[in-house]
Amino acid sequence: MLKMENISKAFPRREGRVQVLENFSLEVPGGKLVAVQGASGCGKTTLLLVAAGLLRPDTGTVEVAGTLLYSLRRDRQAAFRNRHIGMVFQQFHLLPYLSVRENILVPALLAGEDAGDAADALVERFGLAKRAGHRPAELSTGERQRTALARALLPGPSVLLADEPTANLDHENAQTVLRALADFAREGHAVLMVSHDPRVADFADSSLQLELPRGRA
Repeated sequence: MLKMENISKAFPRREGRVQVLENFSLEVPGGKLVAVQGASGCGKTTLLLVAAGLLRPDTGTVEVAGTLLYSLRRDRQAAFRNRHIGMVFQQFHLLPYLSVRENILVPALLAGEDAGDAADALVERFGLAKRAGHRPAELSTGERQRTALARALLPGPSVLLADEPTANLDHENAQTVLRALADFAREGHAVLMVSHDPRVADFADSSLQLELPRGRA
């Protein structure tokens, strides 16, 4: 379960502080996929970074699997995030010197766990068997996104966060990614996805619209 209460976040700018999120609250229970949509600049990525424990809010609390994320010490927060929060970044952030299979295994390596069989199952699930030994530079955009998604799914996180997961994907790859996110939610996990892609509405249990911050258009 993911619970965000009264989240506010502002950033300094030359013309003054820009309020990106203000008293924002959201709850995503296990078993649900919630989509947050809105125009570029409305705060979608900021919202995800706060939910992931990567950007401390000015006010408010973030609770993941019953734990207040920002109450943890930094070292414990990193370990907790690796185990309980999966993140699919818009830019993938695959390690260029690792193969597809090795990239998928990164969370297990960080946790000191043996997850070879689980990684192999994800390689098969996402149609990457013939590319398992290839590095990111040798992959198509869709293959890189599927690798990034498989990496996020490997630990079986309590919460999965996805930032524009269908950006620059063709229809077939977008359907594969969205179906995988919906299936993961149905397995009992909480999934929060931000996107401006109207296709996500067909897979989400609920959706909400973020508006542009005050003073911006």
